[in-house]
Amino acid sequence: MKTRKLGPQLTVSAVGLGCMGMSHAYGGQDEQESIRTLDRAVELGVTFFDTAEVYGPFENEILVGKALKPHRDKVVIATKFGFKIDTSKTGANAMSGVDSRPEHVREVAEASLKRLGVEVIDLFYQHRVDPQVPIEDTVGAMAELVKEGKVRALGLSEAGASVIRRAHAVHPISALQSEYSLWTRDPEGEILDTCRELGIGFVPFSPLGRGFLTGKIQKPEDFGDNDFRRTLPRFSEENMAANAALVKMLEDMAAGKGVTAAQLALAWVINQDDFIVPIPGARKIGHLEQNVAAADISLSPEELKTLGDMLAPEKFAGKRYGDAAMSLTNR
Repeated sequence: MKTRKLGPQLTVSAVGLGCMGMSHAYGGQDEQESIRTLDRAVELGVTFFDTAEVYGPFENEILVGKALKPHRDKVVIATKFGFKIDTSKTGANAMSGVDSRPEHVREVAEASLKRLGVEVIDLFYQHRVDPQVPIEDTVGAMAELVKEGKVRALGLSEAGASVIRRAHAVHPISALQSEYSLWTRDPEGEILDTCRELGIGFVPFSPLGRGFLTGKIQKPEDFGDNDFRRTLPRFSEENMAANAALVKMLEDMAAGKGVTAAQLALAWVINQDDFIVPIPGARKIGHLEQNVAAADISLSPEELKTLGDMLAPEKFAGKRYGDAAMSLTNR
């Protein structure tokens, strides 16, 4: 597996693994099957694993820590803080606003260390920017954890360019995690340019459009009852039907290259620049193996442009989030 840098501190595999879906948002799955998938990821050379306290909540950190314990010296584990969590509820319903107060940052870090079963968190992200807490205060608290040896590197998620600059002035930011794919390109322009200028790695989540760009999802009934994609505008029956023709074009181009639609969509993200490390989710070993293989697909500038133009975000129907969730992005 090729490697890439996230800031000066971290060297990781060119493709990571987003672990959320193993226990949150998409219906979850059997623990042993998840552990087998995580073990196989390590075998394939994946060294970068992403979780968060809110996934479950809490369950995903426990799973990831348990599965990766035998491989601890080979892997980089990232987790995130920043939501208020109502422990009387489960899944996405447990999130009840944001909280990046310095005291909360420390509370979550201490709890995440225990759940993961590690002595240091390799990459600690603020999950969403908290408008009530100056980013300088939040990053200051995160930096104290670095000084204490409890965290190796710091990250932000779905932050705007000005917040990134202010945060980086307090303590070097190693990575920005935001949604990015053929059908979601909000970070292009100012945000990616800021990361490039400051030497910050960029970690796209949902690089396969939450599975839609694989061509395997056709209608809302393809999701389980507890799958939160049912709540997203792009995954309404009407919008999925409208977007199907675009995915068919992706499938046709992929077939011409002898790869899957998922691999071509992921290769498009990987080939955008060498500071970009996508973290596609994969609950099944077969999907994981396809994603890892995409790291070896080279695309010419002409192919990148053709794909980018063919599946431009403005051609897709539906927003990626509802209004409340969108208000938490690119602040």
